[in-house]
Amino acid sequence: MRLVIARCSVDYVGRLTAHLPSALRLLIVKADGSVLVHSDGGSYKPLNWMSPPCKLSEQPGQWTVTNKAGETLAITLEEIVSDSSVDLGVDPGLKKDGVESHLQELLAVQLHHLGDGWRLVRREFPTPIGPVDLMCKDAAGGSVAVEIKRRGEIDGVEQLTRYLELLNRDPLLAPVQGIFAAQEIKPQARVLATDRGIRCVLLDYEAMRGTEDDSLRLF
Repeated sequence: MRLVIARCSVDYVGRLTAHLPSALRLLIVKADGSVLVHSDGGSYKPLNWMSPPCKLSEQPGQWTVTNKAGETLAITLEEIVSDSSVDLGVDPGLKKDGVESHLQELLAVQLHHLGDGWRLVRREFPTPIGPVDLMCKDAAGGSVAVEIKRRGEIDGVEQLTRYLELLNRDPLLAPVQGIFAAQEIKPQARVLATDRGIRCVLLDYEAMRGTEDDSLRLF
């Protein structure tokens, strides 16, 4: 990413025309080719920009950014205060708080939310079509497959149904019951799960996080 702080004026010619008079601004050139013009106000949105694919042509005192549609962003540079480039590398993307992997981790050590006397057999228990989140034994020793979602929808119930069909073919596991666990379960998903004999459990993520056992962490 290239960051340039410069006194400049900006002219956009395309589906409409726009002009930014001379002022001190931040110019951002990203690795994907996009060019953004920011001020020190106006929230997070740029004053003007050109989205990729586009081409940046640099001449002394002038940047010209052109896209495939022939639209042009002309930046006239009067004074460059700073010009620096940083390689940010590959971004891993946004990881939201309370995602399914953390819910799985928490529930694996707090099985009392499912019932008393339960024990964990394995996380990510394999099936021919993918792993079921938790395989457990209930107090009576019965096998229970648990599928965990942040938001429980019909697709999740269908997914668990397919897992159960395959797991119940294994005489060492059968009969295998199913639990559909989520922070929120849509009414349609609950109706479908109940019709298929799958128990629904709502997970209170904040409460589960509050009782997380730090002694189980390696770091």
